[in-house]
This record gives sequence, structure tokens and C-alpha cells, in this order.
Amino acid sequence: MTATLYYIVCAVLSVTVLLGISMMSKVKTAVLGNIISAISVFVGIVVTLLYNEIVSAGSIYVYMLIGVIIGSALAVRVKMIQMPQLVALLNGVGGLASALVGILTLLGVGQLINDFPVFSNVTAVLAIVVGVITLVGSLVAAGKLHKLLSQRPVIWKNHSRILNSSIYFLTFLALYPIIFGLSQISVASMTFFILVCIAVSTIFGYAFSIRVGGADMPITISLLNSLSGVAGAIAGMAIGDILLVSVGGIVGASGLFLTQIMCRSMNRSLMDILTGKTSVSGKKPEKPQPVTETPVEEKPKPEAEKPNAGDILRNAKSVIIVPGYGMALAQAQHLVRQLADKLEANGAEVRYAIHPVAGRMPGHMNVLLAEADVSYEQLYEMDAINDDFKNTDAVIVIGANDVLNPAARDAVDTPIYGMPVLNVDEAPQIFICNFDLNPGYAGVENPLYTRPSGVHLLLGDAKDSLNQLISELDKKETSDSTNEQPIIDNSAEILQNAKSVIIVPGYGMALAQAQHLVRQLADKLETNGAEVRYAIHPVAGRMPGHMNVLLAEADVSYEQLYEMDAINDDFKNTDAVIVIGANDVLNPAARDAVDTPIYGMPVLNVDEAPQIFICNFDLSPGYAGVENPLYKKPTGVHLLLGDAKDSLAKLIGFL
Repeated sequence: MTATLYYIVCAVLSVTVLLGISMMSKVKTAVLGNIISAISVFVGIVVTLLYNEIVSAGSIYVYMLIGVIIGSALAVRVKMIQMPQLVALLNGVGGLASALVGILTLLGVGQLINDFPVFSNVTAVLAIVVGVITLVGSLVAAGKLHKLLSQRPVIWKNHSRILNSSIYFLTFLALYPIIFGLSQISVASMTFFILVCIAVSTIFGYAFSIRVGGADMPITISLLNSLSGVAGAIAGMAIGDILLVSVGGIVGASGLFLTQIMCRSMNRSLMDILTGKTSVSGKKPEKPQPVTETPVEEKPKPEAEKPNAGDILRNAKSVIIVPGYGMALAQAQHLVRQLADKLEANGAEVRYAIHPVAGRMPGHMNVLLAEADVSYEQLYEMDAINDDFKNTDAVIVIGANDVLNPAARDAVDTPIYGMPVLNVDEAPQIFICNFDLNPGYAGVENPLYTRPSGVHLLLGDAKDSLNQLISELDKKETSDSTNEQPIIDNSAEILQNAKSVIIVPGYGMALAQAQHLVRQLADKLETNGAEVRYAIHPVAGRMPGHMNVLLAEADVSYEQLYEMDAINDDFKNTDAVIVIGANDVLNPAARDAVDTPIYGMPVLNVDEAPQIFICNFDLSPGYAGVENPLYKKPTGVHLLLGDAKDSLAKLIGFL
């Protein structure tokens, strides 16, 4: 490959990487943008191998295979809740790679004839310094996010002096090749010099990252992402690789822009965040001291007139949901979507207010809500929705605190003073589904919790609080209908006392995308002491293993999945069976209805169970067109017809 062609290809690949990053800024095109960038990087690797004529080096492919295996394992095993930690670790890996390039350059390993040895040595030292700082800082960030390290800022005695001394020493190390030169020193001396660079960089990386609070990790991760790109670009300069310089520069610049945007959103300088001034460390939570107190006129209501949560939500025509890190911790995004669906079915407009630093990484809430298939059109940035809180009927907060704390407006001398927040306090009715009433990471008490009226506190696990709200909305059906069978109360008692439950998933579960709710129901049952197993018919769904794939997506353990032959004899001994969108595969007519399409087909012995909950859309026959006698069984059958998600939410409400 000629040099001219190589430069042209590098320019094209740089543009495609930039295009991919640009597409990642929009949810609708993010996946395609990620694919374009990944393909561009792969092509860049191939081009580099061809241009440098090292295609025949077999060890390269061994290391590439190791990388593919590790990356694939992470992609499969890492859960969405762990994504911030993974992003931090990947930033660190980028820094490590750049540092290794710098080390090998100084040691002269793999180097071609270099016409600019001083420049190469200086950039190699910088690659080591920036790369190690990125690696150590990323490891600390991941440790804080994974709660292996304290999420509060850790500030040592003379902390700033340690940082300043490290900066001076690192500057000296970077200038050393210019002042004294490195070309003539021995390998032992060079190795010692490299170790000193690594040691000082490690101290600096740890010192700067350990003092950042857990709540400020989104900005820290953005900065580390930028540093990983900068380290890569510098490493590219050290070895004369123009493509590495270009792509590293793009990553560094985009990360820096994102860091700047997020700092502006918090009304904070990057230095305040890096020095831990936006969080409180080891102090008693601060009570906000307002500059001026504006009296709020509220007409007192008699206690008897106070509306309950169900009435408020059923009558609401405009609802804003505010997700926070608590939603991520509880993995409650699918329940949030169900609650929104319920509200919309009642005629309400539902929108989501996204604070720019909610969660633990940039776009954290967007990613989680996208996983629950929430439409991107329903997600609103703070500036676009802040003026609407006062006009909405209700606000539902899911695990958010600092990003809506009104103390940020007037509580001088607190860490969040001046930070733009969501105007949740302007709403007439606020439902707060937080774990407890403790202050957020900033350590500032939230006056919303003590507001005398219009605030409904649902404390504890977010999933339980959301199920409570969903149940409140369902109460309309029981209060309005006069011919409702008393089966509802009986159903609750059966499920609460069950010690052995078999779940039978079918194509209806796939259509409703209800596998995550099935998992939640199973978790509830197991919490009550029940053994939960899944009976998988070999032809359930629309492809071999369809149910297995869907349940695996909801993190159901493979050990809980049983094939028909392994579980069929257990139905008669189980306490309850829950059917989710299945019909033909459990139709007992297959045993004796001669001349029907399913006659003779092995089916699950669901009809032998004493109590059967059928969550199917309706009572119509399955694809075989044969009516199911289970639906008319006089006792022990509980029919929950309609959308599987609604039926499952009702069952979860029983528990």
C-alpha cells in the first residue's frame, strides 16, 4: 500500500468514526453509529497491518483473538446496571494500551528508523503519563461505582499539595528527554526511568480520582474517556501513526466537549468537581439555609378531603416521570414503563424529565428507558420540560434526589447551591418512590420530603413502590364492577402461600415482551419462600429455544428451565401453575380429542395442577383451532385476560 493511498484511507476512516460518534448522540441512530465506528476501527486495524507489512506476524492474531473473547464475554455477562463500571474500565484499558505503546517506544521495541528521536521520546513519556493516569483513575471510578470503594470524596491531609507535587514531577519527567536526552542511557536506566514515570502517574491518578464523589462520576467518566483518546493520540505521535493520532484526537475532543456540557448543566467548574467540592465527605447532612424565604399560600384541606394516590393518578391527564439512579439500582425501568402504559390507557400524557447528570454515566437514564422500549419522543431534557412542572397534574419520582432538590436554588454554602435542578417542587402532586429520606450524594437534605401537602412518599425498593402505584390504578376495576368474582382475594392468598410454582411461558409472553415482568413475579414468589421453575414445551414460541432466549434476556437462571419430560410429572404436586400466553402446548384436548390437529401431541400436564392462573389475551383457541377445556374447568382456574403485562402486574400486586 502506497503512502498516498494510506493517508487517503486514514482520512476516510477518521470521517466515518466521527460520523459514527455523531450518530450516537441520537437514540434512533445510536446503534447504527456504534456499528459504523466499530467497523471503521476494524478496517483501521487491517489497513495498519497492510501498510506496515506485518500481516504475517502470527502473534498479532493470537492477541486479537484473546481480545475478541474477553470483549464478547463482557458483552454477554455485564448487566445494564453495571454499564457505567464497564465504560470506566474500557477507558482504563485504552489508557493502558497507550502507556504500553509509550513504554515499548522508549525501550526501542518494534521501532522503525526514527528521524525525530527527541520528539518520539517526549511523546512516549507523555503517553505513559496520560495513559497510566487514565488507567488508575478509571479503576478508581469503577471501584466507586461498584461500591468497592467509598462513594464519598476521600480527601487526605495535604491532598492538594500531593497533586501539585505530582504535576511538577510529571512535567519534569516529560521534559527530561529534551534536556538530557534518552538515546545514550542503558536499558537498566531506561527501565528505572519508566518505573518512576509509572509510579508518579499512579499516585497522581489515584489522588485526583479518589476525591471525586460518586454522584459526580458521569463527569469523571467523560473526562477519563477524553483522556483515553488523548493518550491514544499521543501514542500515535510517538510511533508516527497518523490514523491513531486522528482517531485518538476525535475521541479526546468529543469526551472533552461532553465533559464541558455536563459541567455547564451542573453550573460547576471541572476543578470544583475534581477537588470534591460538589459533595460532602464525612459530614452530618446539611440543612439548607435559604437566603430569602418566600411564603407559599396554601389553603388547608380537611384530612377527609385528601385524595388518595389512586384517585390522583386515575384522574391525571398530564404526568411527568423523573427517573434517577435509584431506578437503575432497582432495575425498575420495565415497571416504570408499565406504570406509564397504565396512565396512558387512562388518557394521560406521560413524559420523562431527564436531568443531564442523572445516574452514573452520561445518558444513563436514556439507556435504561430505551431498554424498556420507552419512546425517545417521550424523553425531555431539563431545559425543554422545566417550565411544564407547574402545569402538570402529577410528577412521579423514581430514585432521584439531588437533581430535583429545591435547596440548590437558595441554600448558600451547600455543595449543590447554584446547580440547575428539575422544578419538581412546582407540581401540585408529587409521588416520591425513593428508598429512604436520606440526603443524596451531595449531603443536602431535601425540603420536598417535609412539604406539608401534595407530596406522597412511597419509601423502600422502587419495584415495590411502583407495583403499589400500579395496584392503585387497578383498583378502579374492582370498585366499578359489580359482577367481579371474589377470585381476586382467593388468588392473592393462593400465591402468597404457595411453596412450589411452575411458570409456563408461551408465544403470548413474547408478543407482550413480558419476560422481565415474569422474572419480577418469580422473584416475588421466591422472596415468599416458593420454589419457582419454568416448564418449556419444545415447540413453544416461533423458533426452537424461543422461550429460553427470552427468559435468558430477563436473566432467568438456566437451572430453573425444565424440558417437558423432566417436569411433566410434577404438575400434580405443585401448589400453583402460572401460564403466560400459552394455549396449544397445554391443551388437554390433545390427549383424547380424536380427529383434531393436536390429537396425540405431547402437552404439558398443566390441567393436573390444583391451582392454575392463565394470563392469556382471550379465550380463543390457539393456532390449532381447538378449544381448550381448561378455560371451563369449574374450580382451580383463575383467568386474567388481556395484555400479559397487565395480568402480571396484577399478580405482582397480590404479593
